[in-house]
Amino acid sequence: MFDTMTLTKIVGSFCGALLIFLLGSWVAEGIYYSGDGHGEEMQAYVIDTGEDEASDEPVEEGPDFEVLLASADPSAGERVFGKCKACHKLEAGANAVGPYLHGVVGRPVDAAEGFNYSGALEKVVDVWTPDHLNHFLENPRGYAPGTAMSFNGLPDAEDRANLIAYLETQDG
Repeated sequence: MFDTMTLTKIVGSFCGALLIFLLGSWVAEGIYYSGDGHGEEMQAYVIDTGEDEASDEPVEEGPDFEVLLASADPSAGERVFGKCKACHKLEAGANAVGPYLHGVVGRPVDAAEGFNYSGALEKVVDVWTPDHLNHFLENPRGYAPGTAMSFNGLPDAEDRANLIAYLETQDG
């Protein structure tokens, strides 16, 4: 039979279990963490995995970008430009979702007539040099925070060099 005493026992058992859980959590935090309790807590016991030790071996980076650009293949850059075609055009004055890219190498950043720029690029770059284009194409939102360009970037340095070499051939 279901009566108020049974309901009271059920609610009491849930409250007791919750209290035990909260006290156990509080004790565990007190054992494993120390701090003032206001966000700046330091871990009291750290398991050493050896990952924090700095390696004596130098980290190898890829080839210098100037070397890649000097040996870049514009025809391979034309294939890479296929990723850009959705938003950019190569004809001078033909803006799409993004500004036209005719003569972009060496051009001032916000010089595409008729395109409404977000203003984020002007804070970072004045002129589109191959080096600036390289860094921007690698990670547009990371290089110019607040840019309206939604492209994730080109992680491969050789692809970026080929694309910039192709864009250099498109300036008439």
